[in-house]
Amino acid sequence: MSSPLENYNALILTNPAIERKGKTTPYTSVNGHMFSFLSKEGEMGLRLSGEDREMFITVYNSALMEQHGRVMKEYVKIPDTLLENTDELSVYLEKSLGYVSSLKPKPSKKKK
Repeated sequence: MSSPLENYNALILTNPAIERKGKTTPYTSVNGHMFSFLSKEGEMGLRLSGEDREMFITVYNSALMEQHGRVMKEYVKIPDTLLENTDELSVYLEKSLGYVSSLKPKPSKKKK
């Protein structure tokens, strides 16, 4: 059985355009918007549009992701069994990437 980190890394590798970032908390982002991450507890959160989020929660009997005692409104918690199913989950990773790519880019905070 693979670890959540190995499963997360395998998922990210399904799309060569996505770069995994973060050392202690692995995540992905585009245009300054994070769209997936793996918590220190090994739980994956995925940012989805309202329509995809509602459908995902219903189909997978999931819920909104919680981190540090607060609900992350646009993120669904990925069930462990789905995190192990890279092919099925990669469809939702693509939906997440599409959704976040449609958002207005955030200005960079890096110092010049």
